[in-house]
Order: sequence, then C-alpha cells, then structure tokens
Amino acid sequence: MEHNNFLIWFLLYAFVMMAIGWYVTRHQKTGEDFILGGRKLPMLLTLGSTVGTMVGTGSSIGAVSFGYTNGWAGMLYGIGGATGILLTAWLFGPVRKLRFMTMSEEICYYTGGSRIVKNLVALLIFLASIGWLGAHILGGGLYLAWAADIDITVAKIIIAVGFIFYVGIGGYKAVSWIDTLQSIVLFLGFIVLAALSVSYVGGWDTLVANTDPQAFTLFGIGKLGLWPALSLAIVIGIGVLATPSYRQRIYSAASTRSIRQSFVITGVLYMGFSFLPAIIGMATHVMNPELENPSFAFLFATNALPAALAMVVLIAGMSANLSSGSSDAIAGVSIILRDIYTMVTGKMPPPEKAINLSRIFLLLVILLALIFALTSNDIIGYITKMISMIMSGMCVTVLLGKFWLRFNWQGCIAALLGGSLTSLTVILIPAWSQALGNPVIPALLVSLVAAVAVTLLTPKNKLSREEVLQMITDERETTHTDTKPIGPLAGESK
Repeated sequence: MEHNNFLIWFLLYAFVMMAIGWYVTRHQKTGEDFILGGRKLPMLLTLGSTVGTMVGTGSSIGAVSFGYTNGWAGMLYGIGGATGILLTAWLFGPVRKLRFMTMSEEICYYTGGSRIVKNLVALLIFLASIGWLGAHILGGGLYLAWAADIDITVAKIIIAVGFIFYVGIGGYKAVSWIDTLQSIVLFLGFIVLAALSVSYVGGWDTLVANTDPQAFTLFGIGKLGLWPALSLAIVIGIGVLATPSYRQRIYSAASTRSIRQSFVITGVLYMGFSFLPAIIGMATHVMNPELENPSFAFLFATNALPAALAMVVLIAGMSANLSSGSSDAIAGVSIILRDIYTMVTGKMPPPEKAINLSRIFLLLVILLALIFALTSNDIIGYITKMISMIMSGMCVTVLLGKFWLRFNWQGCIAALLGGSLTSLTVILIPAWSQALGNPVIPALLVSLVAAVAVTLLTPKNKLSREEVLQMITDERETTHTDTKPIGPLAGESK
C-alpha cells in the first residue's frame, strides 16, 4: 500500500464524515444541543455511537495486540466490555429520567447534595475523560504512524488536531451520526480481516499448529494466568460502568427504553465480536512472531487483505479511533461547561455563548489528552492503569449510591481515596503487579470496605434525594441572565 495514497483517501473520507456532521447539526443553538444532542437521540443513533466507541481503539489496537501475545486472552477485552455495557443498561438506564447533565451531578444526587463531592468528582471524571481521549489519540497515532510511515509523535499531534475538527464542527449529535456510519464499516471489516488473515496463514489447522498451546486454553488463562485474566476483564467492565462517555449516552438518549435497547444490543454484538480480535492477533503472530511492538498487530494483519480492502479497513479503523475519542472529548467539555465553569463563576454560562465556549473548552481538553498520549505507546497498559487509579472508587461509588440510600459524601470520598491509593500501591510494587496483572481487584475491595465503614460511622444525609435533585436542577437552569441566585448545595453554610 502506498503511504501517500492512504493519507489522500483518509483525508477525503474524514472530510465526508465532517460534512455529514455539519449537515445534521447546522441548526443547533444551545450548549445542551452541542454536548447532549438536545436529549433526543433515538435508539439507532445511540446504538451506532456505542458500537463505534466499543469497536474502536481498545478492540482494534489493544485486544488484537493482546491476542498476538496471549492467544484467546484477546477475548477478555470484549467479554469485559460486553458485561459492562449490559450491566450499565440494566442498572443505570433509568437514570435518564432524572435529566442529569454530567456524572458529577449524578454522584452529587447519591451523596446528599454535597458540594465537596460534586466538585471533587467533576475533577476526577474530567481527568478520566482526558485519560480515555489520550488512549484514542495514542491508538490513532499508532495507526497513522504505521500507515503513513511517519514518526509516532508527529502522528499523535496530527490525530489531536483531527479531533478538534471532528468534534468541534457539530458536537455530540454529529459525533453520533459519524460513529454510526463508521461502526458499520469497521464491524464488517473485522469479520473480513479475521477470515482472510486465517486463510492467509494457511487455514485454521496451520494457525493452531504454529501457536503456543497455552495460548489456546480458555481465555488464554494457561499463558496469561488466572488473576491477570480476571483482572483484565473486570477492569474493562469497570471502564464501561463508571466512564463518563457512556453516562453521556444515557443523559442524551430520547428515553430510558431507547438507551436500554441500544446498550443491550451493543452488549450482545460485542460479546460475539470478542472472538475476532483474538483470532486476528493469533493469525498475525503466525505471520510474524517477531513484531517489535505488539500494538501494531492489527495493522500488520491487513497484509492479508487485497490492497483496496486493506485501505478500507485501515481507514475505518483509524476513523473509529477518532469516533471513540469523540465521545470522551464531548464528556470532558460537558464537565467544564457544567461543573468547572459553575464552580468558578457560580452560574451556568449564558445559552447564547455556550456553543462557542464549548469549542474553546474542546481545545483545552484535546491539548491535555495529547500530553497524556505522548507518555505511552502501550494501549492496554495505559488503559488498565488509568482505570484502576481513577475508576475503581468511582465504580463503587455509583453502585453504592444507586442502591444504598444511607450512602453519604464521606463514604464517597473514602471509596475514591481507597481505590486510588490501593492502585498506586500495587503499581509501585512490581511483584504484586506481575501477580495480579493490574490493581483493579484489590482496589475495588479496599474501596468497598472503606466506603461502607466510613458511611456507617458518619451522619446520615440531611436532605432527601428529591430535595437534592431539585437543587441540582435549579443550579443547572440558572444562567448569568437570571437574577435569582443559586441555592447552596448540602454541606455549605447559608
């Protein structure tokens, strides 16, 4: 494949996608239109957007590279992701009716309306959104560096600039349309690539004969180990349950029914899809067992395709990285617009300025994510460490908050600190990291115990959830054009 041809065709493809995004969002007027699609996204758009995100960076780069090194362990990414999205549909789909705008509003609702929790969680999920976006910039950079034969750092910068145009033109509704179109191409591309890569190496029997038998054990446990395998599946599941971009889909959906339908269909599709990255990874290992960086396994596998088809798969895969990251970019912008702006000024921005402010904040989000992406070239390592550090405590918080009315802001802070400190401890002790694979299991356990103990030892919330919801709604709907001041949330002096 000619590198110049790839760049030309990709730029044409991206231009068409951005034109579609502009067309479907040309009449949007408010910040809520930009970051939540007006809260009217139908089931099919939510489905396409969710599939596009899940069959993106983690699957095309991370899961295939894991299959390259560990055989059927490449399925674990898909198993964990599918389980996470199905649980999210069942447990948190009904949150749609409460009309939250960000995840910090939701957690504030669970913890008695604490301003401390709301601001702390806003900062943490902002970091999480930037972390996820950084992973997609990293994945897109790997694609571009391989396909266009350019330096990886330069490639990451190009991808970051691409995000500015990809997301800035039309906001969340445009992202959903683009994701939907690209997910169809990439999903079909994975099926074709898996079939042809096996054929390329001489068929299934040849693949089996040239693969480590331990890699062919259930989920690659024989090669990877039980605890690392379990940890990987859990950490990916948590990455869905407690990640802001998936909450963004709940808040923007037309109804609870539509979000549940889209998430359930996505989960079923992704569960079946989980075989494909592992197969592609193992076939690539037979093609070339000496790849310097396993993250290039998916890209190397396209050698099994005819030149034109390889071009389509590579372009769709790289576009999927952009689409996957778009939702995280929008989530980061919504946190600044709703939470951090309000934290600083005391009010929501004027509606007539919200879209322009969103685009300015988008530049900041992408710049910070690029800095994150420049620190690593290992997708799976990057994702698992980031989730363990930030999302373990967040997962415990949303689960306890959703189902335990006694849960309070002190318990929330204990959960967040317990998860982060435990993750950091495991990461800093190499023997523990090697035995566990990643810190998520001990981080979850410590976070849960700390949250329950501290909640029981501290006072109950003074406000009912109905009162807290009204406060959050009043604050969100108050702008600089209003004369009525925002009432204090719980925990502040009046």
